[in-house]
Amino acid sequence: MNGAKTYEQLLAENESLRWQLDEATETIQAIRTGQIDALVVQGREGHELYTLKTADQTYRIFIETMNEGAVTLNRSGLILYSNSAFAAMVDLPLTKVFGLSFRQFVADHSQEAFDTLFKVGWTGNHKAELLVTTTTSKRVPCQLSVTPMQLDGGDCLSLILTDLTAQKETEKLLKVKNEQLAQTNTALEISNQALNRSNSNLQQFAYVASHDLQEPLRKVQQFGDLLKNRYADQLGDGVNYLERMQSAASRMSTLIRDLLSFSRISTQQDTIAPVSLAAVFKNVLNDLDLRIQETNAIIAIDPLPGLQGDQSQLEQLFQNLVSNALKFRRPDVRPVIRVCAERVPARQLPASVKPTQQTKAYHRIDVADNGIGFEEKYVDRIFQVFQRLHGKNEFVGTGIGLAICEKVVANHGGAISASSQLGQGATFSVYLPEF
Repeated sequence: MNGAKTYEQLLAENESLRWQLDEATETIQAIRTGQIDALVVQGREGHELYTLKTADQTYRIFIETMNEGAVTLNRSGLILYSNSAFAAMVDLPLTKVFGLSFRQFVADHSQEAFDTLFKVGWTGNHKAELLVTTTTSKRVPCQLSVTPMQLDGGDCLSLILTDLTAQKETEKLLKVKNEQLAQTNTALEISNQALNRSNSNLQQFAYVASHDLQEPLRKVQQFGDLLKNRYADQLGDGVNYLERMQSAASRMSTLIRDLLSFSRISTQQDTIAPVSLAAVFKNVLNDLDLRIQETNAIIAIDPLPGLQGDQSQLEQLFQNLVSNALKFRRPDVRPVIRVCAERVPARQLPASVKPTQQTKAYHRIDVADNGIGFEEKYVDRIFQVFQRLHGKNEFVGTGIGLAICEKVVANHGGAISASSQLGQGATFSVYLPEF
């Protein structure tokens, strides 16, 4: 039977145990900080070499250079390993992080989410977003990616923490910008509604005024006719003034009718349907048959495509163009008008042609004549309301016809242009979308 140990023996044994404890503490600290890659342990069969997976040099360099925080937890949720990024994230020296419970770095209202993630994380890869708190009470939004691992010490859980601060700030800024954009869109919509109401009121006023002004003009013309027929002998030279008054009233009546036509084009709801341009020109030529005979004009029409649109507006468009070609003819020269069509891809449109609707291709319909033409410096002016290049004594008209043409083309998503040389005719090119 062994005897009781003496005080000196107990003291020596205690000192040996203290030395072993200090050595173990230093070893654990070296393992935690990645200062060693392997351990040599004296066993029953001699010295044995144990390589530490968590201390692998290449792996450690990779983890330390990551922008994301990286920690390894044991089954109790204690931090076995941390990289410098995580330590910096929670405002602690790296050596102070090891052995701490990771849960203490999780914000209060994220605790439940972390507990769930920690529980399911042992079964496979999982992710969750939560707030990490620092020692200075700062909150860092993070995405946690967890992966179960098998290390020498048993089961571990690897956590990668991605700082979402910049992403959240961007999302917040984007939300503010979207709200501002929504407010701007709302204001713009209100402005557009007000503008539409204003335009509608102006168009209705133009329509009503044009319609109502015709009645007093008719009275002026009727009473002028009565004066001329009944009192011409008594008026003497006054008949000349009367005729000039009636001529002015007639021009005013024509102007109002054209203005009414322009107003109707502006207010009319487009009726979109398949339209045959061949049928459109057939109707146009029927309406202009008398003028064509009077001028002895030659009109050649190539095969024309079909398209989608409002047939009545398209007839008004091409009737104005053909009518202009007949009107602005050269004296003693037989009018020749040619109508042809060509498909033009959008990428080949002239730079000056800007359709109101974008599509892959357009039909270009040319109406060319051999009339008096005009100087091309006036090409933008001729499509404006009430604009004329000739005096009223040279050619009748109000200067609204081409403005109506441009409006019809815009209503159909297209564009219109013109090219000419003085004395050598003019060509009007209408671009309409191919559907």
